[in-house]
Amino acid sequence: MNTPTDNRPAFEALGGRTPDGLFSGLPTPCYIIDEGQLVRNCEILAEVALSTGCKILLAQKAFSNYDFYPLLSGYLAGTEASGLFEARLGAEKMPQKEVHVFCAAYRDDEFDELLTHADHIVFNSVNQLKKLGGRAKRAGRSVGLRINPECSTQEGHEIYDPCAAGSRLGVTREQWNEQMTDELTDLLDGLHFHTLCEQNSDDLETTLKAVEEKFGNILPKMKWLNMGGGHHITRPDYDIPLLKKCIRGSMEKWGVGIYLEPGEAVALNAGFLAARVLDIVRNGDRQIAILDASAACHMPDVIEMPYTPPLYLADENGGEYIYRLAGPTCLSGDVIGDYGFAEPLEVGNMLLFGDMAIYTTCKNNTFNGMPLPDIWKRQRDGRLKRLTGFGYDDFKMRLGGR
Repeated sequence: MNTPTDNRPAFEALGGRTPDGLFSGLPTPCYIIDEGQLVRNCEILAEVALSTGCKILLAQKAFSNYDFYPLLSGYLAGTEASGLFEARLGAEKMPQKEVHVFCAAYRDDEFDELLTHADHIVFNSVNQLKKLGGRAKRAGRSVGLRINPECSTQEGHEIYDPCAAGSRLGVTREQWNEQMTDELTDLLDGLHFHTLCEQNSDDLETTLKAVEEKFGNILPKMKWLNMGGGHHITRPDYDIPLLKKCIRGSMEKWGVGIYLEPGEAVALNAGFLAARVLDIVRNGDRQIAILDASAACHMPDVIEMPYTPPLYLADENGGEYIYRLAGPTCLSGDVIGDYGFAEPLEVGNMLLFGDMAIYTTCKNNTFNGMPLPDIWKRQRDGRLKRLTGFGYDDFKMRLGGR
């Protein structure tokens, strides 16, 4: 994620009220998922699907809070999974919808069970297609192969670039020419590419030119093309008309159905992480506020990406009082970021981080024995409902016998 230059989209639904005024009764740290923002995002996605004829899936790797699946199912065509457990979750919690799966390599001992949940199986290599494609086809599943158009459109985040040199993801045209046979090609119903990460539709347009150059003669033989995720469709500055042009152009040129599988776009700006200040320490000229929320445990993308998440009511121009916000774990780098405030922080203050529905609840951990935050729903009428809570047993159960 990139540091936002404008935090307003993450907090538009809060109306300028203080964090304590909004969520004073909630134990911290806790996640709060905003149902109203999910609906607003899904309305945008549904309009794209309706006006183009494409199908849009929820990439569960970014957002898999299944309490909201009945709501999402009214707008989306189904779910995308990265393996057996996500596929099962999608099938169970969004029934009567499509379940697509892509995995870099499937386990042979899980594959038959996977076929009971999934409609579409996308393979990452010709080896896997050769080994398992026939089983998927005989089970009546739609079979795809991930391609690598070797077109990098990202800057500065190679860890998220599937087209980086030496990538293990997708089949290049050279590999296709060396390994594919007519028999294997006949197994395929579609091709899949995923090259974007939080990008606009101009990067999709660039990628599609590379896809046409490398695989344009293959696509007319296919029934569908999955353009993967990373499309930031619900971001305010996203160029939706260009996206629609890309979708319609691909349909007309190759005669294929189109799938998109965004995760972030579904839940963008639809969640918060509430935390409180436990202590304030000084090192030289720097003031450091230690919170009960951890970057390492509760918002791991802050460290992995890295990025600085938006903070409600922080002064984007710097502010008179600057604090480094950090977590309570023993990791020296458990730092969320530096923020400016109009007033000094005090122990007990509640702070509210934005855009915390994505890559949080599905990636958090209990390092240092940190408890997992409760998850709450902020309903469209503003009322709060606790969805789930966690305690010592949730930490213990992952580490040994019951």
